[in-house]
Amino acid sequence: MNFILSMTGYSVAARETPFGSLNIELRSVNNRFLDVQFRLSEDFRKHESAMREIVASQFQRGKIECRLNFLPLEELKKEQQLNIATLENLMRINNSVLERYPTVAPLSVAEILKWPGIVGNEDLPVDELGAISMELLQKALQDLKTSRNREGEKLKAIVLDRIQQIRQHLVIVRPRVPTLIANFEAKLSTRLKEIIENLEDERIRQEIALFAAKIDIDEELSRLQAHLEEVEHILEKGGAVGKRLDFMMQELNREANTLGAKSVDLEITKISMDLKVIIEQMREQVQNIE
Repeated sequence: MNFILSMTGYSVAARETPFGSLNIELRSVNNRFLDVQFRLSEDFRKHESAMREIVASQFQRGKIECRLNFLPLEELKKEQQLNIATLENLMRINNSVLERYPTVAPLSVAEILKWPGIVGNEDLPVDELGAISMELLQKALQDLKTSRNREGEKLKAIVLDRIQQIRQHLVIVRPRVPTLIANFEAKLSTRLKEIIENLEDERIRQEIALFAAKIDIDEELSRLQAHLEEVEHILEKGGAVGKRLDFMMQELNREANTLGAKSVDLEITKISMDLKVIIEQMREQVQNIE
């Protein structure tokens, strides 16, 4: 069985290397699609594409922020070095642009220093640290998945509890309809016979049939039950089911609205409102499921 995964989670993985401390921190929140954002120093920027592929292979939805922090050993800490070759190449490009488009603004010093590869520590084995960071990322992702799974199981329990609350309300609704029809029949028969002597019973039966059809909610109750069973089935199946559950919340709300629209009974109207509140509570939880 696949687990239900929340889109909310947190994890961190750290390792001491011969060159310093490497730390990866992952934060995840809900989002309609998968949105992965990286916070990396320029020394690790070349590994961002590979890291992004790793994250995308393990998650389908959620906004995931990845922070990679590296604290070098004291003997490796020194002033950042300018990469002269990269700087000269960048300036040639800048001058070519200015010759063709003289009205555009030239690169500022701040923009130049932010350019990939302009500054860095040449003593750092970036490729070796990159390989270690990939291993750390895999561990952090596994811990994040465990964290999202814990949260997902809590969400699942909340939704299942709300399903039972809805069923308790439906148990009250179903037997009220025959009672409403019987009460209407008695009142209608008495009132009409007082107004019109010798009124045929067939006319009364027709009026009762029209009333019964108007307030018939059996179809809505059946669909509500079916939708609740489908939600339970989806939760048991697990996996990335957030979008399917969100659709089921829409369907449940549609039936609850119809139930209220057909109601001629204060108790059923109140129950319809209660159902919509419970369904909205479920929807808020479902929004956090992957």
